[in-house]
Amino acid sequence: MAQMSMNKAIHAAVRRDLGRFLSALERFPDGDRTRAAQLAAAWQNLDSQLTRHHEGEHEIAWPALQKLGVSPELLAQLDAEHDTMAGALAASRTAMGALRNSASADDAATARAALQELQRVTVEHLEHEEAEIEPVYQANVGSPELKAMGREFAKVGPVQGGTFFAWALDGATPAESAAITDNIPKPVITVVLGLFGRRYRSSIAPTWRS
Repeated sequence: MAQMSMNKAIHAAVRRDLGRFLSALERFPDGDRTRAAQLAAAWQNLDSQLTRHHEGEHEIAWPALQKLGVSPELLAQLDAEHDTMAGALAASRTAMGALRNSASADDAATARAALQELQRVTVEHLEHEEAEIEPVYQANVGSPELKAMGREFAKVGPVQGGTFFAWALDGATPAESAAITDNIPKPVITVVLGLFGRRYRSSIAPTWRS
């Protein structure tokens, strides 16, 4: 079976984090400000990763995919789904901010309801995108268009890159890990994760071990 695309592996990381938040918010201890701060830091990371991913798709992936024959109409549908997700993301951002400030069980319940809606619209979008776009990635592995797209996505600073890789690999299956790292030289991954993934490992990953 063909290796999944990095795009699909990133989607898996998004799904994992949404599930982690719903579980943590369901068990949130009323008045626990330490836990509220932990979840706020983890939320800020997910918010940033999800926003950057979908903005990058619109700006970088869609033009490359259109060159490979994906219709503008389909890409417009996916962008409309991104807009729906952005609304749910904004509502979740507000709810998580309130929980950070209050650390109350009531605000945790409100935040969980907001993230349930975010999960619903996000998973609906990811399933649609994967059904339509994953075959295109698989059929064009190694193409000039996808290579150029990868180079554009790689134009990030080392801190942002290290955080991304640490997050995307946290809890990934072997197949997902391979999709994320196989096309990147191992010394590069080692350095980026070792030096620039430390913030994620020290301040965010422990949130999901608690």
